[in-house]
Amino acid sequence: MKIDNVAMIGAGSWGTALALLLARKGVKVTLWDRDADHIRNLARDRANKRYQPGHVFPETLGVTEDLAQAVAGADCVVMVVPSHGFREVYRQLFPLLPERTLVVSAVKGIEIESGLTMTGVMLQEATSCKHLHLGVLSGPSFAAEVANRQPTAVTVAFADLSAAQAVQQLFSTDYFRVYTSNDIIGLEISGAMKNVIAIAAGICDGLGYGLNTRAALMTRGLAEITRMGVALGGQQQTFAGLGGMGDLVLTCTGDLSRNRTVGLKLGSGLTLDQALSEMKMVAEGVKTTKSCYALAKSLKVEMPILEQVYQVLYEGKKCADAVHELFQRDLKHELQ
Repeated sequence: MKIDNVAMIGAGSWGTALALLLARKGVKVTLWDRDADHIRNLARDRANKRYQPGHVFPETLGVTEDLAQAVAGADCVVMVVPSHGFREVYRQLFPLLPERTLVVSAVKGIEIESGLTMTGVMLQEATSCKHLHLGVLSGPSFAAEVANRQPTAVTVAFADLSAAQAVQQLFSTDYFRVYTSNDIIGLEISGAMKNVIAIAAGICDGLGYGLNTRAALMTRGLAEITRMGVALGGQQQTFAGLGGMGDLVLTCTGDLSRNRTVGLKLGSGLTLDQALSEMKMVAEGVKTTKSCYALAKSLKVEMPILEQVYQVLYEGKKCADAVHELFQRDLKHELQ
């Protein structure tokens, strides 16, 4: 299963980084975005000065605002639009896809209204019996570092191993290593929930707490992510891998983390509106906190860190009070 033509749906920071990676390999890539002005700027500049400045587009990288044109002849479609706009774009996209197209979600979020992951949204939007291969690409991968060819490792998951291997071969380079998995839901829950924990980590840093606090938060955060993922059918070992622990470490400690940055601003005393007004790009964890909170309630899964982040973001709770409440909970065995 060889892939020669790719449609990259979403021309933000991550979509552009992945498009650059593939085009530099000589793969034909068409980058699409719904923002016509943004696309016109990309076409004029042959670069994404807004989200990935300093990287000239290779000749094999094209841009378009026409969705049909973007996917025409594509063997693989990579979805890189924010989770809150994912359904609307995929609804337009699905009728345009030929049978057996590989569709990869590189989006880390859960839809608020439905509580579905992005592959769940795609399955729900399948209005015919058309057979598509649906998968996920996830792992510790800041877009700017990928665009700068920094060594990075991620995981791609499909139910069909041959599809996972095809996407593995597509994206693998001498600086971008791709592993395969069949645990789609495990990767998706890890990718979504780590952003929530990263907000919590940023809050702790903003409050001036030290490395002990961050280590405890990340470890207990991973326990919550695993609890939710396993409840939804994920495989335990996935959460100790690149898409689980790896992505969590990156997002909770890296200065490039948008979600940690939101937490830092909250911990330093800003309101959520003030924090978001200072952000140039989407911090998925803010919306994901709301969707994961509702999902945890429906699953009856105990997730105390998630609950405190939700209360800080949406109920006006003070950050220091949230930390205090976590430490006042009933004492338990570590594996509970």
